[in-house]
Amino acid sequence: MRNASGKNVSKGNVRGENVIAVRDLRVLDGKKTLVGPVAFELPAGSTTGLCGPSGAGKSTVLRALVDLLPHGLTRTGEVEVQGRPVRYRKGDSGLRSTVVLVPQTPVVFGGSILDNALFGLRHLVRGSRADLRDRVEQALREASLWNEVCGRLDSPAQSLSNGQRQRLCLARALALEPAALLLDEPTSALDERSRDTVEESVAALRGNRTVLLVSHDPGQVERLCDRTVRLELPESCAIA
Repeated sequence: MRNASGKNVSKGNVRGENVIAVRDLRVLDGKKTLVGPVAFELPAGSTTGLCGPSGAGKSTVLRALVDLLPHGLTRTGEVEVQGRPVRYRKGDSGLRSTVVLVPQTPVVFGGSILDNALFGLRHLVRGSRADLRDRVEQALREASLWNEVCGRLDSPAQSLSNGQRQRLCLARALALEPAALLLDEPTSALDERSRDTVEESVAALRGNRTVLLVSHDPGQVERLCDRTVRLELPESCAIA
């Protein structure tokens, strides 16, 4: 789906509507509260920064949203995606293709750049190889990686630099046309030049994709985000 300027917007979302709404979210280890309570909303097309001190549970919140908490942890509270309550079920690939988590360390599989970019589509989307390849090309362009890899899509993905790998993971997520992207410290393991390139890719999504960005860098949040959700150690969460 494209907006009036011709740019991509997440399917089924209208600018201003909430793509994700979180109410009284807590993450528990037994009866002990590790994170929360947390409440926030992600309007369509917004880039929201999730900030807070070390130990406040920023990355844990992302994993709670897509039901990828470590073994033994549980979540309570309400999460709505596109206006519908999420009922967490083991192995819910539908949820994880609607709200896609891009982890801090880029996950690159054996095989070619194209194979890696196609990975999620092959498992979750029906279509001809030509159609899937077209979607991958568009995603690589959106992640600002196409010009660097278009002539070597059959080359090993392991040949990419760290910054290129992170943008490849971003493209793999974008190819699914998700309702929202969850980015967990996407530049923390990168050198300054690679960080700037990845930031440019994330900045280009602003207004066109719904993004929740975890970052320890206040300057990065200021550069990339429209608004912030601040986590404190359990029992408080404020929106700025």
